[in-house]
Amino acid sequence: MNEVRLLLVGDVMLGRGVNAVLRHTRAEYPWGDTLGLFGEANFRICNLECAISNRGEPWPDKAFHFRTDTKNVAVLGAAHIDAVSLANNHALDFGDQALADTVAVLDTAGIAHAGAGANLAEAFRPATARVGARTIGMVAFTDNEPSWEAGEARAGIAYVPVDFEEERARLLFETVEKARPRCDILVVAAHWGPNWGYEPPPRQIPFAHRLIDLGADVVFGHSGHVFRAVEIYRGRPILYCTGNFIDDYAVDEVERNDESFIFFVDFGAAGPTRLRLYPTIISQCQARLAPVSRAGEIAYKMLRLCERTGTQTLWHNHERYLEMPIGRVGT
Repeated sequence: MNEVRLLLVGDVMLGRGVNAVLRHTRAEYPWGDTLGLFGEANFRICNLECAISNRGEPWPDKAFHFRTDTKNVAVLGAAHIDAVSLANNHALDFGDQALADTVAVLDTAGIAHAGAGANLAEAFRPATARVGARTIGMVAFTDNEPSWEAGEARAGIAYVPVDFEEERARLLFETVEKARPRCDILVVAAHWGPNWGYEPPPRQIPFAHRLIDLGADVVFGHSGHVFRAVEIYRGRPILYCTGNFIDDYAVDEVERNDESFIFFVDFGAAGPTRLRLYPTIISQCQARLAPVSRAGEIAYKMLRLCERTGTQTLWHNHERYLEMPIGRVGT
């Protein structure tokens, strides 16, 4: 198989109110009417913004704690999620036990993961999986929650400040560089930056460029509650922030943290060829394709953001998706 269609969505939070809903609904419920698009992909990745466990105590002095029942790994299975990033500020919301449970449950379900583990080596270990004859790899890191940093013998996350001079950044760069020859397609998942604001923090831009220079085919950013611009750098997409996809959060009527996209990246034999972005909304703990009345507005917001990064965008109103050609349009 030379062609691969990669699907990416941002934060998938199955705890709290979503967990409560899942006690009396089917596992497919949080995906709403988006599952048809998930079926079009060869490989699907999300940021898992909660622990999957029935154990643990809330982390002290932390405002929000997200955990979903272990049976809800079936939610990921319902969308055929192939890999998740665990490098985020909710992986240890219920402590080491819940993180260990999360890893074990994902392993049993056959879902690859990266970004957290029982020690530093596990947290930085790339996830890998096969799609036909091709190997897809993912490295994951976060600049959130430094107190959760994994150690040589301490469970935690792959914590990396966005700072070229940091020893942790050098470890990340080395990890990406070493993973490159072992993967046909390499994704770097970055849970980074502030919750709000539509502009990527300035220091993220050269950092993302370095990740591409070292071999990443896609930089998959998340953490912010709103989406940010897409940049095409050296023929590789940088998704600075993919926003929220499933959650129970209150909606800011101005910032619209209920809006995002399903991101498709099509790969040919020589690398990425195009992106397609399908506008989505969150309603009643469920992801939904944006209705006609909102889809164009969401797409236009992304279009304006991408003008600043020089990314060409084409809105297909009939099919309700935004196209970002990497090669020639239509390839």
